[in-house]
Amino acid sequence: MKIGLRWCATTYALSKQLLAPTVWGRYEVVEGWYRSAVSTRSATRLSRMANTFPDAQVGCLLLADITGYSDYLAGTELEHAQDVLADLLETIIGGIEPPFELSKLEGDAAFAYRPMADMDAPMLMDTIESTYFAFRRRLRDVVHATTCDCNACALIPSLDLKFVVHSGAYIVRRRGRNEELTGSDVVIVHRLLKNTVRDVVGDDAYVAYTEAVVEAVAADLTNLSLVAHTEHLDTGEVELFVQNLEERWRFEESRQREFITPQTATATITHHLPVEPKLVWPWLTEPMLRTQWGEGLTSVTEEVDTRRGIGTVNHCAHGDDVVVQELVDWQPFSSFTTKDRASGVSPQRTELADGGRCSRSQRNSSPRTQARK
Repeated sequence: MKIGLRWCATTYALSKQLLAPTVWGRYEVVEGWYRSAVSTRSATRLSRMANTFPDAQVGCLLLADITGYSDYLAGTELEHAQDVLADLLETIIGGIEPPFELSKLEGDAAFAYRPMADMDAPMLMDTIESTYFAFRRRLRDVVHATTCDCNACALIPSLDLKFVVHSGAYIVRRRGRNEELTGSDVVIVHRLLKNTVRDVVGDDAYVAYTEAVVEAVAADLTNLSLVAHTEHLDTGEVELFVQNLEERWRFEESRQREFITPQTATATITHHLPVEPKLVWPWLTEPMLRTQWGEGLTSVTEEVDTRRGIGTVNHCAHGDDVVVQELVDWQPFSSFTTKDRASGVSPQRTELADGGRCSRSQRNSSPRTQARK
């Protein structure tokens, strides 16, 4: 099995063209007794100052906010509470970055952004859900692992996580090692943190997408379990589409999965790729990208009910031969498992891990068949 990604196409263009500073030559104006001269050095300095004004960009703005932290902090030991906050923020940052770029931490919240041209609906929603699931798993692990009976540890289950996502224009201003996003849309996404969404979803764990970002990523709202809601700000009304993440978590925990373990796999091939898992993920899952590296793969047609995930069917054409694969397990940016619909007994699991490890395991018979053997 060969995974031959074209890395020149996977890397993002991180360099930005800089306008060469205009160098004014020395000039003289003679008008009667008047002479004036502008030195090359002074003019170059002025030109460089003019070129430091950044251009406005259009992007996806995301705020991830730990809910219940103010009450949690008021009733706990400060030292332990700060350790818990740092741990949870690290989990959130690890979930959203990449594809988002962290702008800054704002107390118990993380503010991040990504250019709109590089964002689509599956990437956005998968990032938010996988980050929330990682947050909940981290909460559970900390609770199970701790033997401390202080209030900071006892009240950890009272914390939760919410997201507000918006699309709009912003300017990135960098001052030394720090950067700050400015613009009216940046103000809007922050004001939306104080909202009435909890009254709609009945829970502190939710994601609120503005109508602007839903339109920008061309999300199909059909069967996405998003509820329309209008938020009234002092600047006007903002249309939102909200989703209860607690319900998504319960579904995630209860559903049955197709697992292929090292013990049940009949073959496993591992490659080491020089990029992060989240950058490799779209090349392994998006039809248009798969045809650029898949050996002999001429086209991939996708059948999706709502968005890519469990139940998605791919028709993979290799010339005149077509293989129909169904996604039977889906853990964004980590692993996915497909099953050949024709035979139904040859699942393949692709797994990505930090450090560039990409492995694909295959089981040629179902667990029930193996048990009989």
